[in-house]
Amino acid sequence: METITVDNLQAQIRKGILEYCILLILSKDEASYASSIIAELKNAQMIVVEGTLYPLLTRLKNQGLLKYRWVESTQGPPRKYYSLTDRGIAVLNEWDYSWRDMVASINHIREQAKNREPL
Repeated sequence: METITVDNLQAQIRKGILEYCILLILSKDEASYASSIIAELKNAQMIVVEGTLYPLLTRLKNQGLLKYRWVESTQGPPRKYYSLTDRGIAVLNEWDYSWRDMVASINHIREQAKNREPL
């Protein structure tokens, strides 16, 4: 039987919502490149490495949620800047609704559990 630890649980939760977090980061008015996205995720304590991020960005792009453009850099090679497509914005709005609904449901269950009489 696999032992469940807090670290394992947190890693699974992060993995499950990472795509949502990427879309949230890209929902700002300006486009972002991968290093900037990683920095924002790390700042939010959603530790991610490039090897994790690039496949997610590719999958989101292939699903039509992201687009990118190349921008010349004064410090090295050109950078790929990602932004949301119209479909990405629509999906993000759906995820926002689902997230709020799920958080409300979990909070309801937590409150019910707090108010429950001990057995």
